Amino acid sequence: MVFTGAVMFSAKAVLIKLAYRHPVDAISLLTLRMLMALPFYIAVTLFLSARKKQSRLDRKDYLSVVILGVLGYYLASFFDFYGLKFVTASLERLILFVYPTFVVLILAMVFKNKISGLQILAILMTYAGIIVIVANDLNMDDQKDVWLGGGLILLSALTFAIYLVGSGEIIPRIGSIRFTAMAMSVSAVCVIIHYLIGHPAAGIFVFNREVYLLALTIALLSTVLPSFLLSEGILRIGSSNASIIGGIGPVSTIVLAYFFLDERITWLQIIGTLIVISGVLLISLKNKK
Repeated sequence: MVFTGAVMFSAKAVLIKLAYRHPVDAISLLTLRMLMALPFYIAVTLFLSARKKQSRLDRKDYLSVVILGVLGYYLASFFDFYGLKFVTASLERLILFVYPTFVVLILAMVFKNKISGLQILAILMTYAGIIVIVANDLNMDDQKDVWLGGGLILLSALTFAIYLVGSGEIIPRIGSIRFTAMAMSVSAVCVIIHYLIGHPAAGIFVFNREVYLLALTIALLSTVLPSFLLSEGILRIGSSNASIIGGIGPVSTIVLAYFFLDERITWLQIIGTLIVISGVLLISLKNKK
Protein backbone atom coordinates (compact mmCIF):
# COMPACT_ATOMS: atom_id res chain seq x y z
CA MET A 1 0.00 0.00 0.00
CA VAL A 2 2.76 2.44 0.94
CA PHE A 3 4.82 1.61 -2.16
CA THR A 4 1.84 2.03 -4.49
CA GLY A 5 0.75 5.22 -2.75
CA ALA A 6 4.27 6.69 -2.99
CA VAL A 7 4.45 5.97 -6.73
CA MET A 8 0.98 7.48 -7.26
CA PHE A 9 1.95 10.61 -5.33
CA SER A 10 5.17 10.86 -7.33
CA ALA A 11 3.18 11.04 -10.57
CA LYS A 12 1.48 14.27 -9.43
CA ALA A 13 4.36 16.55 -10.44
CA VAL A 14 4.49 14.99 -13.91
CA LEU A 15 0.73 15.37 -14.40
CA ILE A 16 0.88 19.01 -13.26
CA LYS A 17 3.70 19.78 -15.69
CA LEU A 18 1.66 18.16 -18.49
CA ALA A 19 -1.31 20.36 -17.55
CA TYR A 20 0.89 23.48 -17.66
CA ARG A 21 1.48 22.81 -21.35
CA HIS A 22 -2.07 24.14 -21.74
CA PRO A 23 -3.32 27.63 -20.75
CA VAL A 24 -4.10 27.09 -17.05
CA ASP A 25 -2.73 28.82 -13.93
CA ALA A 26 -1.71 27.17 -10.65
CA ILE A 27 -4.72 28.10 -8.50
CA SER A 28 -7.21 27.12 -11.23
CA LEU A 29 -5.59 23.69 -11.63
CA LEU A 30 -5.48 23.23 -7.86
CA THR A 31 -9.16 24.21 -7.63
CA LEU A 32 -10.13 21.69 -10.30
CA ARG A 33 -8.19 19.01 -8.41
CA MET A 34 -9.93 19.79 -5.13
CA LEU A 35 -13.40 20.08 -6.67
CA MET A 36 -12.99 16.63 -8.23
CA ALA A 37 -11.50 15.06 -5.08
CA LEU A 38 -13.88 16.63 -2.55
CA PRO A 39 -16.95 14.42 -3.31
CA PHE A 40 -14.90 11.29 -2.56
CA TYR A 41 -13.71 12.62 0.82
CA ILE A 42 -17.23 13.73 1.77
CA ALA A 43 -18.56 10.30 0.77
CA VAL A 44 -15.92 8.53 2.89
CA THR A 45 -16.72 10.76 5.88
CA LEU A 46 -20.46 10.03 5.56
CA PHE A 47 -19.82 6.30 5.04
CA LEU A 48 -17.68 6.05 8.16
CA SER A 49 -20.26 7.97 10.17
CA ALA A 50 -23.06 5.61 9.06
CA ARG A 51 -21.03 2.40 9.33
CA LYS A 52 -19.92 2.62 12.93
CA LYS A 53 -20.25 4.88 15.90
CA GLN A 54 -17.56 7.54 15.81
CA SER A 55 -16.02 9.18 18.83
CA ARG A 56 -17.41 12.66 19.43
CA LEU A 57 -15.16 15.56 18.50
CA ASP A 58 -14.86 18.55 20.77
CA ARG A 59 -14.17 22.15 19.76
CA LYS A 60 -10.41 21.65 20.08
CA ASP A 61 -10.50 18.68 17.70
CA TYR A 62 -12.42 20.63 15.07
CA LEU A 63 -10.04 23.58 15.40
CA SER A 64 -7.04 21.26 15.03
CA VAL A 65 -8.50 19.67 11.88
CA VAL A 66 -9.15 23.11 10.36
CA ILE A 67 -5.63 24.41 11.11
CA LEU A 68 -3.95 21.24 9.87
CA GLY A 69 -6.17 21.11 6.78
CA VAL A 70 -5.11 24.68 5.92
CA LEU A 71 -1.42 23.88 6.45
CA GLY A 72 -1.15 20.38 5.05
CA TYR A 73 -3.33 20.40 1.97
CA TYR A 74 -4.06 24.03 1.16
CA LEU A 75 -0.82 25.96 1.71
CA ALA A 76 1.46 23.00 1.00
CA SER A 77 -0.45 22.21 -2.20
CA PHE A 78 -0.55 25.84 -3.35
CA PHE A 79 3.22 26.32 -2.85
CA ASP A 80 3.81 23.02 -4.65
CA PHE A 81 1.57 23.76 -7.67
CA TYR A 82 2.94 27.30 -8.01
CA GLY A 83 6.55 26.21 -7.62
CA LEU A 84 6.16 23.66 -10.40
CA LYS A 85 5.75 26.57 -12.80
CA PHE A 86 9.49 27.20 -12.41
CA VAL A 87 11.25 23.88 -11.70
CA THR A 88 11.38 20.40 -13.17
CA ALA A 89 9.21 17.60 -11.82
CA SER A 90 12.34 15.73 -10.69
CA LEU A 91 13.63 18.66 -8.63
CA GLU A 92 10.18 19.24 -7.12
CA ARG A 93 9.90 15.68 -5.83
CA LEU A 94 13.41 15.69 -4.35
CA ILE A 95 12.89 18.99 -2.51
CA LEU A 96 9.56 17.77 -1.13
CA PHE A 97 11.30 14.58 -0.04
CA VAL A 98 13.33 16.49 2.59
CA TYR A 99 10.27 17.02 4.81
CA PRO A 100 11.51 14.42 7.37
CA THR A 101 14.48 16.70 8.10
CA PHE A 102 12.03 19.51 8.89
CA VAL A 103 10.07 17.16 11.14
CA VAL A 104 13.24 16.39 13.12
CA LEU A 105 14.09 20.10 13.42
CA ILE A 106 10.54 21.06 14.46
CA LEU A 107 10.45 18.33 17.12
CA ALA A 108 13.80 19.58 18.41
CA MET A 109 12.74 23.22 18.59
CA VAL A 110 9.16 22.78 19.84
CA PHE A 111 9.33 19.60 21.92
CA LYS A 112 13.05 19.81 22.84
CA ASN A 113 13.82 16.44 21.25
CA LYS A 114 17.54 15.77 21.14
CA ILE A 115 19.14 15.62 17.68
CA SER A 116 21.82 12.94 17.42
CA GLY A 117 25.07 13.28 15.53
CA LEU A 118 23.78 10.81 12.93
CA GLN A 119 20.67 12.94 12.35
CA ILE A 120 22.79 16.08 11.95
CA LEU A 121 24.92 14.25 9.37
CA ALA A 122 21.78 13.04 7.59
CA ILE A 123 20.32 16.57 7.47
CA LEU A 124 23.57 18.01 6.10
CA MET A 125 23.74 15.23 3.49
CA THR A 126 20.15 15.89 2.42
CA TYR A 127 20.65 19.61 1.89
CA ALA A 128 24.01 19.06 0.18
CA GLY A 129 22.25 16.76 -2.29
CA ILE A 130 19.59 19.40 -2.95
CA ILE A 131 22.33 21.98 -3.65
CA VAL A 132 23.94 19.60 -6.15
CA ILE A 133 20.63 19.06 -7.97
CA VAL A 134 19.74 22.77 -7.97
CA ALA A 135 23.18 23.51 -9.44
CA ASN A 136 22.46 20.92 -12.12
CA ASP A 137 19.12 22.56 -12.98
CA LEU A 138 20.70 26.04 -13.07
CA ASN A 139 23.03 24.80 -15.81
CA MET A 140 20.13 23.83 -18.05
CA ASP A 141 19.22 26.39 -20.70
CA ASP A 142 15.48 25.87 -20.34
CA GLN A 143 15.35 26.54 -16.59
CA LYS A 144 14.17 29.94 -15.32
CA ASP A 145 13.58 31.17 -11.79
CA VAL A 146 14.88 27.92 -10.31
CA TRP A 147 15.58 29.57 -6.97
CA LEU A 148 12.02 30.99 -6.79
CA GLY A 149 10.46 27.65 -7.66
CA GLY A 150 12.79 25.75 -5.34
CA GLY A 151 11.98 28.14 -2.50
CA LEU A 152 8.25 27.64 -3.01
CA ILE A 153 8.64 23.86 -3.02
CA LEU A 154 10.75 24.13 0.14
CA LEU A 155 7.91 26.10 1.78
CA SER A 156 5.57 23.32 0.71
CA ALA A 157 7.82 20.75 2.42
CA LEU A 158 7.97 22.90 5.58
CA THR A 159 4.20 23.38 5.86
CA PHE A 160 3.66 19.66 5.21
CA ALA A 161 6.17 18.81 7.96
CA ILE A 162 4.25 21.05 10.41
CA TYR A 163 1.07 19.27 9.34
CA LEU A 164 2.65 15.86 10.02
CA VAL A 165 3.83 16.86 13.49
CA GLY A 166 0.38 18.20 14.36
CA SER A 167 -1.52 15.28 12.84
CA GLY A 168 0.50 12.86 14.95
CA GLU A 169 -1.27 14.30 17.99
CA ILE A 170 -4.85 14.12 16.70
CA ILE A 171 -4.93 11.02 14.45
CA PRO A 172 -4.84 8.54 17.39
CA ARG A 173 -8.01 10.18 18.75
CA ILE A 174 -10.15 10.38 15.61
CA GLY A 175 -8.62 7.82 13.21
CA SER A 176 -6.41 8.24 10.14
CA ILE A 177 -9.02 7.88 7.37
CA ARG A 178 -11.53 10.10 9.15
CA PHE A 179 -8.89 12.75 9.76
CA THR A 180 -7.63 12.63 6.15
CA ALA A 181 -11.16 13.03 4.76
CA MET A 182 -11.96 15.95 7.08
CA ALA A 183 -8.63 17.74 6.56
CA MET A 184 -8.91 17.40 2.78
CA SER A 185 -12.46 18.77 2.88
CA VAL A 186 -11.25 21.82 4.82
CA SER A 187 -8.43 22.42 2.36
CA ALA A 188 -10.80 22.10 -0.59
CA VAL A 189 -13.00 24.87 0.83
CA CYS A 190 -9.90 27.07 1.34
CA VAL A 191 -8.75 26.48 -2.24
CA ILE A 192 -12.20 27.33 -3.64
CA ILE A 193 -12.34 30.56 -1.59
CA HIS A 194 -8.81 31.46 -2.80
CA TYR A 195 -9.89 30.88 -6.39
CA LEU A 196 -13.09 32.93 -6.10
CA ILE A 197 -11.23 35.92 -4.64
CA GLY A 198 -9.21 36.40 -7.83
CA HIS A 199 -11.28 34.64 -10.50
CA PRO A 200 -14.89 34.67 -11.68
CA ALA A 201 -16.76 31.48 -10.86
CA ALA A 202 -17.47 30.86 -14.56
CA GLY A 203 -13.74 30.90 -15.28
CA ILE A 204 -13.42 27.31 -14.12
CA PHE A 205 -15.27 26.15 -17.26
CA VAL A 206 -13.05 27.72 -19.94
CA PHE A 207 -10.16 25.26 -20.18
CA ASN A 208 -9.26 22.65 -22.77
CA ARG A 209 -10.62 19.13 -22.37
CA GLU A 210 -7.08 17.89 -21.68
CA VAL A 211 -6.84 20.14 -18.61
CA TYR A 212 -9.99 18.61 -17.10
CA LEU A 213 -8.80 15.07 -17.84
CA LEU A 214 -5.42 15.76 -16.24
CA ALA A 215 -7.07 17.44 -13.24
CA LEU A 216 -9.32 14.39 -12.78
CA THR A 217 -6.29 12.11 -13.00
CA ILE A 218 -4.46 14.21 -10.42
CA ALA A 219 -7.52 14.14 -8.15
CA LEU A 220 -8.04 10.38 -8.30
CA LEU A 221 -4.64 8.85 -9.06
CA SER A 222 -2.40 11.29 -7.16
CA THR A 223 -4.67 12.54 -4.37
CA VAL A 224 -7.62 10.39 -3.25
CA LEU A 225 -6.26 6.87 -3.77
CA PRO A 226 -2.71 7.42 -2.44
CA SER A 227 -3.89 9.39 0.60
CA PHE A 228 -5.96 6.43 1.80
CA LEU A 229 -3.37 3.85 0.73
CA LEU A 230 -0.67 5.63 2.73
CA SER A 231 -2.92 6.04 5.78
CA GLU A 232 -3.79 2.35 5.79
CA GLY A 233 -0.20 1.34 5.03
CA ILE A 234 1.16 3.42 7.91
CA LEU A 235 -1.46 1.84 10.19
CA ARG A 236 -0.08 -1.62 9.30
CA ILE A 237 3.69 -1.10 9.20
CA GLY A 238 4.31 2.16 11.08
CA SER A 239 5.46 5.59 9.93
CA SER A 240 9.19 4.78 10.06
CA ASN A 241 8.88 1.78 7.74
CA ALA A 242 6.58 3.83 5.53
CA SER A 243 9.21 6.59 5.30
CA ILE A 244 11.82 4.08 4.16
CA ILE A 245 9.54 2.56 1.50
CA GLY A 246 8.58 6.09 0.43
CA GLY A 247 12.15 6.51 -0.80
CA ILE A 248 10.89 5.16 -4.13
CA GLY A 249 9.04 8.44 -4.70
CA PRO A 250 11.85 10.64 -6.10
CA VAL A 251 13.19 7.79 -8.24
CA SER A 252 9.72 7.16 -9.64
CA THR A 253 9.28 10.86 -10.48
CA ILE A 254 12.64 11.04 -12.27
CA VAL A 255 11.76 7.99 -14.39
CA LEU A 256 8.24 9.25 -15.19
CA ALA A 257 9.56 12.74 -16.04
CA TYR A 258 12.13 11.20 -18.38
CA PHE A 259 9.48 9.29 -20.34
CA PHE A 260 6.57 11.75 -20.28
CA LEU A 261 8.23 15.18 -20.04
CA ASP A 262 11.52 14.50 -21.84
CA GLU A 263 13.45 15.74 -18.79
CA ARG A 264 17.12 14.88 -19.03
CA ILE A 265 18.82 12.61 -16.51
CA THR A 266 22.40 13.71 -15.80
CA TRP A 267 25.11 12.13 -13.67
CA LEU A 268 25.05 15.19 -11.41
CA GLN A 269 21.34 14.68 -10.88
CA ILE A 270 21.83 10.98 -10.11
CA ILE A 271 24.55 11.76 -7.57
CA GLY A 272 22.44 14.45 -5.90
CA THR A 273 19.42 12.14 -5.81
CA LEU A 274 21.41 9.36 -4.13
CA ILE A 275 22.74 11.81 -1.53
CA VAL A 276 19.25 13.15 -0.74
CA ILE A 277 17.67 9.70 -0.49
CA SER A 278 20.55 8.44 1.67
CA GLY A 279 20.16 11.39 4.05
CA VAL A 280 16.41 10.95 4.41
CA LEU A 281 16.73 7.17 4.89
CA LEU A 282 19.33 7.74 7.63
CA ILE A 283 16.83 9.91 9.48
CA SER A 284 14.05 7.35 8.94
CA LEU A 285 16.22 4.49 10.22
CA LYS A 286 17.22 6.55 13.27
CA ASN A 287 13.56 7.31 14.03
CA LYS A 288 12.69 3.63 13.64
CA LYS A 289 15.32 2.66 16.22
